[in-house]
Amino acid sequence: ASTQDVLFKGGAGSVDGGMGAGSFGGSKSTSTSSSSATVSSTDLGVQAPIGYWDPLGLNANADAATFRRRRAVEIKHGRVAMFATMGYIVPEYYKFPGYLSPSLGLKFSDVPGGLAAISKVPALGWYQILWFIGLIEGSGFFSGKYGLGFMKDATMSGTPGDYGVGFPTFLGKVSDPAVKKSKLNAELANGRLAMMAIIGMFFQDGLTGSAWGDWANYADSPLRASTQDVLFKGGAGSVDGGMGAGSFGGSKSTSTSSSSATVSSTDLGVQAPIGYWDPLGLNANADAATFRRRRAVEIKHGRVAMFATMGYIVPEYYKFPGYLSPSLGLKFSDVPGGLAAISKVPALGWYQILWFIGLIEGSGFFSGKYGLGFMKDATMSGTPGDYGVGFPTFLGKVSDPAVKKSKLNAELANGRLAMMAIIGMFFQDGLTGSAWGDWANYADSPLRASTQDVL
Repeated sequence: ASTQDVLFKGGAGSVDGGMGAGSFGGSKSTSTSSSSATVSSTDLGVQAPIGYWDPLGLNANADAATFRRRRAVEIKHGRVAMFATMGYIVPEYYKFPGYLSPSLGLKFSDVPGGLAAISKVPALGWYQILWFIGLIEGSGFFSGKYGLGFMKDATMSGTPGDYGVGFPTFLGKVSDPAVKKSKLNAELANGRLAMMAIIGMFFQDGLTGSAWGDWANYADSPLRASTQDVLFKGGAGSVDGGMGAGSFGGSKSTSTSSSSATVSSTDLGVQAPIGYWDPLGLNANADAATFRRRRAVEIKHGRVAMFATMGYIVPEYYKFPGYLSPSLGLKFSDVPGGLAAISKVPALGWYQILWFIGLIEGSGFFSGKYGLGFMKDATMSGTPGDYGVGFPTFLGKVSDPAVKKSKLNAELANGRLAMMAIIGMFFQDGLTGSAWGDWANYADSPLRASTQDVL
């Protein structure tokens, strides 16, 4: 839509007082008052990819003074959040030497990171903190702009956040207007990110008990419950046939049959941080044969997806020399990346591809394990995915059981990631027209239309 439309959808209109951030009257009537600013995509905080962001319309009826106060508060919160975020990170690598409180014998090294540090701050320390906050607020960051009071800020009557002291670097002021605007936009964006980041850290800290909390410490998490709980919540039970991947009956009763396996956190595919993942309970009533087929299919899809993902990446850096089809005069260098390559493959090439797929399927990957047929795989009657040829490296088999299990788990995890990755690449390619599509080419995107359209 037009710039006006987007800003109005975000609650903007014309700001009485000349703030230049759009009109906050909630209607599209254009004010002719000299104190009203027109909507502009160049205002601070109006940045790609969102433009002006006020989805709740909080500023729909705000006047200039209210907007200034909110902008001053946003900038202040962002600055505090940036310091707080760094305050979580730095103590993990460095702490001051010596004592925080000599009278209490409290060293800086004794103070834990994150929320746990609150319990270590002496009462006098809290007074010092509150005094310093009051000093900053009351003096307008030592600028002489006094604004301490209920819901007040020293800069809200002028340029929000500008104390005139070169904050936050203290290395001097920026005189170039273009550079200053760029830095102010960066500060706003970084501050917004930091506000999200510090809240995330608070949650992680509070739930795991650690500043950089290992989620394994969050015992009450549904993803960190006991193996039995996690597997059963995912629709697991006991697999008839001894697959050892949990029970698929949907209840916690333990089968005593020798053909039924108990739930185990050591089964392939049961990995941190999810554990056993079947949120839709597709395997709730699956027997061993069905589970084997699904596992064989999952592994195969993962392997194909890993090759496909690499097939998107490699041609961006290297293509074979010479001709793909001498008879058609088609060089490898003529074939574009991604989905566009489909149109360049000759008909005979498709027959070769289908023939090779049939050869792999029919020969059980040259293993002599024949499994070609409707909904069949050569390995599903044994160990899913194991053709006995050292796939996928062809460099030989892995004999150490622990190493083999680790590599098989890694293959499953990487395959799952690759399946998500290749689907994402297909979407990006289809929408942008390029294998590594620049989203600027997606003209129909609401985030990548013209400047007017985006805003």
